Amino acid sequence: MQTLRLILLFLHLIGFAMLLGGSIAQYLTGKLRINPAMLWGSVVQVVTGLALAAPLRGGGDHEPPTAKLAVKLVIGLMIFVMAFFPRKREQVARGHFLALVGLTVGNAAVAVFWR
Repeated sequence: MQTLRLILLFLHLIGFAMLLGGSIAQYLTGKLRINPAMLWGSVVQVVTGLALAAPLRGGGDHEPPTAKLAVKLVIGLMIFVMAFFPRKREQVARGHFLALVGLTVGNAAVAVFWR
């Protein structure tokens, strides 16, 4: 079970890297749009986040608070929605794009600092 958890955690981090890296790369081009790395990174984040949280409901010494999991799920779903619906647009509003990046960084901050 521990090996599966580590694999899921690794994939979760890959999703974060895709989402944030894709955002930074897109920002540097000067054309703010949702690229495939951002979209798939958001999908990987939600799916692996759910998978990581599900087995933890049985107890254990490293079980995160339910409120933390709920907050991370809401933020993750917001990121996914913000990446999914405008994915075919040639350009998204600057505020929308920066909010997506801010939520991505904020979600990582919740994961690290909320104990």
